[in-house]
Formats: sequence, C-alpha cells, structure tokens
Amino acid sequence: MDRRPFVGLEVPDLIQSFRMFKGLEHTAIASPNPENLAKWYVDHLEFQINFTYAGNYFVKAPNGTMLEIIPSEGPRGSNQMKDPGIRHLAIAVDDFDAAHVHLKQQGVHFLGEPFNNQGNRLVFFADGDGNIVHLIQREKPLP
Repeated sequence: MDRRPFVGLEVPDLIQSFRMFKGLEHTAIASPNPENLAKWYVDHLEFQINFTYAGNYFVKAPNGTMLEIIPSEGPRGSNQMKDPGIRHLAIAVDDFDAAHVHLKQQGVHFLGEPFNNQGNRLVFFADGDGNIVHLIQREKPLP
C-alpha cells in the first residue's frame, strides 16, 4: 500500500479526510421575495450573493457560512417544506457593541434590548422578511 499521499498530514487531518459528513453547508429560508431578502443580508450583515439559480439566492457570510433563500409557497405557519421562515439565525460578531450600533443606525427592528446570558452578549432582531436573527458575541467558543 502506497502511504505517500498521507505524508505531512497530521492525525486530525487524516480523521477529517475519512469522515463522511463534514457539517452544514447551508441553511435555507423560504421567502416571498428571495431577491429582496438576499439583498437585505448583503446590505445589513455584510453577506455576499455568491450563486443564484431559478429564483434561489445563496448568500455567503464573511466566515464562509451560507444561506439559501428560496421562493416560498403557501401561507406562513402551515408547516410545509417551503413555508416562509425559520426559528432564528445566530450571527457571530467580535465587537458586539459596534455591530449593534451599526444595525441600529440602519433602522433594523430589534425585538428587545441586548442582554447577557452565560457570559455571552445577545440581542434579537428581525430581518427583511421578519425572520428572527440574533447577534451573539461568545465569551468562549462552543466546543
């Protein structure tokens, strides 16, 4: 067996290369107007539109995470695959106060005041479709 392809790789790299499931690639949000919601994430949270097809928009955050914004069908709350909305998205920030002020200056609708929870700073707000989003600055990253 030729082992040369593994020369220079550390054990964690080898383990990762053999894993079948690598993690979330994207989360989907169904929207009555996918283009407008994609632009909202670009304008307010520094995402970029990185791929579109057939009315679907992929937006990518600076850290590489992605949302797919798809056309919704039917009314909100009927619990079908393409119903509008999700429960919430958490947006990580390094400077909570600066991010909060930035969003306030853009007229983002906050659902309450910032608060601390287990050493973390949080605040919830609504995106352009009314989906719940929150800023979070963690004291320590999750394991």
